[in-house]
Amino acid sequence: MKVRPLHDRVLVKRIETGEQVHGGIIIPDSAKEKPQEADVTAIGPGKVQDDGSRAPMDVKVGDRILVGKYSGSEIKIDDEEFQILREDEILAIVER
Repeated sequence: MKVRPLHDRVLVKRIETGEQVHGGIIIPDSAKEKPQEADVTAIGPGKVQDDGSRAPMDVKVGDRILVGKYSGSEIKIDDEEFQILREDEILAIVER
């Protein structure tokens, strides 16, 4: 399925980290923190300004970004988990 976000929304896939082990204790999935890094999968056309023009997006497909732990909405597409959020919820672009 192909998804195209509207306005200034961004579809991202969080980058899962390896299993966290602290002192030999395996932390269950329900207690793990959400990863803050994500890859941009799709972007909308940009926010509509007061004059009717669209503001260009600062991110592009393929960028690696940092997002807040509780920002956006989690959605499931074809049995894969994604997150959709507004562009202003993105904290930073990670330079590789």
